[in-house]
Amino acid sequence: MSSPRATETGSRRRVPERLDVRPLDRFRSFKVKLGILVAASVSVAALLTQVSIRAGIEPLLALPLVVIAALVFTQLLARGMTSPLREMTRAAQAMARGDYSREVRTSSRDEVGQLAAAFSTMASELEQTDRMRRDLVANVSHELRTPVAGLRAQLENLVDGVTEPDPAALEVALNETERLSQLVGHLLDLSRLDAGVVDLDIEAVELTPFLHEVVDAASLASGGRDVRWIVDVDPPDLSVAADAARLHQVIHNLLENAARHSPVGGRIHISAALLGPDGGVRIDVHDEGPGIAREDRSRVFERFQRGGYADSSGGTGLGLAIARWAVGLHGGTIEVLDDPRSQDTRDGRSSLIRVVLPGDAPLT
Repeated sequence: MSSPRATETGSRRRVPERLDVRPLDRFRSFKVKLGILVAASVSVAALLTQVSIRAGIEPLLALPLVVIAALVFTQLLARGMTSPLREMTRAAQAMARGDYSREVRTSSRDEVGQLAAAFSTMASELEQTDRMRRDLVANVSHELRTPVAGLRAQLENLVDGVTEPDPAALEVALNETERLSQLVGHLLDLSRLDAGVVDLDIEAVELTPFLHEVVDAASLASGGRDVRWIVDVDPPDLSVAADAARLHQVIHNLLENAARHSPVGGRIHISAALLGPDGGVRIDVHDEGPGIAREDRSRVFERFQRGGYADSSGGTGLGLAIARWAVGLHGGTIEVLDDPRSQDTRDGRSSLIRVVLPGDAPLT
């Protein structure tokens, strides 16, 4: 179990070394340090031997004193040289317990110092990965709990006779089941994203019939929400080189997100046009919902983010993250832009999401 310090603050704490003398840190080679350590030890032993001879100390007494003094001097220098290794050992033991807060000093410039710096970087990345894992488990558990609870309650009502098994009651159960299926599908897509095992089947996609097809699918998936869909492709025969299945996934997620946040009777615009002579294509999706705040425009494409405001509409917070992943597979970009047609843009909020696909993708 992770320690509270590591999981809540993520701060790095340093454990001080006693008698940690590091006069050799300025040297960039561990071999040079060892040479200096041997030379210094021999010099100290020779100096003390000379002093004992001049002082008239018996050799049998002087020799042990010289050896002990040389060993103490060597130990002081060697302790500073190897202290990063001891710190890394303690940090690794703490990491095994889930505590990533221990910091390894990296003032040394040699190979040990480089190893300590790499270890600190690795510890930070592991801490971030562990935090993401815990957040993922917590978020998935939360997302699964809602449709499962709704489905269970509805089925219990049907079994107990509280609710008649009429089409309306069965539709509620079906909607909750579809939410579960959608979440599982999104999680499978994220697993493919992390594994990096997705291949693209690039072909010429004619956008006018393609976008109408995606709109029809999104309209059915929206559960009959009262919104208007407007498709505008310029020129009407515009095509783009893309994987049709992945592009369908991108646009469907954007339309589903737009429908979820649109007011009753709101309009959702889907437009596509050429970007220039290079053949690049932009696809814009704009709705009349509350929009995304400027400070949340990049964060909204992260997993389990919903634009910085409370969302009780049933979204999983995964659709835009998957859309960004699929667009990235095509070498394109997706972002939230200021919409000059919207009054909300003046308040820093916008509902205009633009997908840009390159025009030089090879056809298969």
